[in-house]
Amino acid sequence: MIFNEIYSAYYNTVARIIESILSGNADEKTVNKIICENAFGESMLTILPSLKSEKWQIVKPDMTTPIRHIPTMPLTTVQKQWLKAVSLDPRLKLFGVEFPELCDVEPLFSSEDYYIYDKYGDGDPYEDGAYIEHFRTIMSALREKQALKVKMVNRRGNTVSMTVMPRRLEYSEKDDKFRLISTGCRYGGVLNLARITSCEKCTAGGYTAHRATVESNETLTLRILDERNALERVLLHFAHFEKQVERIDEKHYLVHIKYNKSDETEMVIRILGFGPVVEVVEPREFKNLIISRLKRQKSCELK
Repeated sequence: MIFNEIYSAYYNTVARIIESILSGNADEKTVNKIICENAFGESMLTILPSLKSEKWQIVKPDMTTPIRHIPTMPLTTVQKQWLKAVSLDPRLKLFGVEFPELCDVEPLFSSEDYYIYDKYGDGDPYEDGAYIEHFRTIMSALREKQALKVKMVNRRGNTVSMTVMPRRLEYSEKDDKFRLISTGCRYGGVLNLARITSCEKCTAGGYTAHRATVESNETLTLRILDERNALERVLLHFAHFEKQVERIDEKHYLVHIKYNKSDETEMVIRILGFGPVVEVVEPREFKNLIISRLKRQKSCELK
């Protein structure tokens, strides 16, 4: 375990309660508010009674504390090394996050210590200055609900200009690429950030000036043969999707996954990565996409 239990919600909540008491805010209403904001829903039944009964012996019944200093939780060496390793991820530069206090810390691991075998090698240029600038402009437009004027190179190599309403950014783990999901453009609502050559916010207009496109959601049903931990791997791989699991027998399961129609191509690629232990049951159209891609691969037309 890299991060110790003392960094859990309970410890952080109690630390904030002690800080509040030392600052002169010792009433139960304030304490209850801190618990609600920093702990769990059922924590009201645990934290305050444990403090008032002196079970934890850090707060007295009269809501005073024998502790004289505000609690601090310095990071351990291993925790700093883990954060240093995370800070080396080139995608972190997109968000402008820096850890100058870790400059002398040895990372716990580096990119040379592992190999991701099921990801394409032509990911986005995360360290490119122009790419970083475009990413941050899009993030700013999303926060401020502003339109974007975008120039990009399409698949035919032509430069096209458009004005779009950004809705969200999506990251494809398989492709190692960011995509902008937008509305208000006839060229389509999914733009690859790496193809953008120019990006700036519009000073006028907002989300209210455009009608949002209704997303088309589909349900994919998979039949899983639970060999080599196939079920666990599928559930982990699609952990961020809404899904349901049905048990057929001791070795077979049905998994129903909801996905967006615009992500269909990526879903096909993901499913193929599991090999023969995963079978598409429905919809029929998705199954035909799997068959078509397998036929192209068999004929060496790998696309």
